[in-house]
Amino acid sequence: MLDNPILRVTAKILFAPIIIFGLYVQFHGDYGPGGGFQAGVIIAAAFILHSLIFGLEAGRRLVPGWANLAMLACGVLIYGGVGVAGMMLDGLFLDYNVLASDASKGQHYGILLVEFGVGLTVTGVMLALFHAFAGFVEADYAATEDE
Repeated sequence: MLDNPILRVTAKILFAPIIIFGLYVQFHGDYGPGGGFQAGVIIAAAFILHSLIFGLEAGRRLVPGWANLAMLACGVLIYGGVGVAGMMLDGLFLDYNVLASDASKGQHYGILLVEFGVGLTVTGVMLALFHAFAGFVEADYAATEDE
């Protein structure tokens, strides 16, 4: 696919709109369908499309392993941090009411933060799975080709 100009141009055109749509799903999730999981999969799909069209190594340069691991860790820390913050403010774990002076604002802030953490984690997991399986196939193919 590296030599197909139609696929390359189409992937370049679609990359940013896919991520923008993922962000829309992310931040619209508390008002309608969507949320962190769906947004994480959509955003990961943009990076996976890039890797499929431009090659696995280009995808790994776009999101290196350390950045992927940082995404995973930050997502889990944000999710857990919101829960611990609720406990430190004399509430229960993931009790969003205590995050602001007004309970409805606290609910809104808590849901946005938790869904953002879920989105980061899901994006990282999807990319890690793709790179693990794609690298496995690539290494397996290279080994059989040498024989």
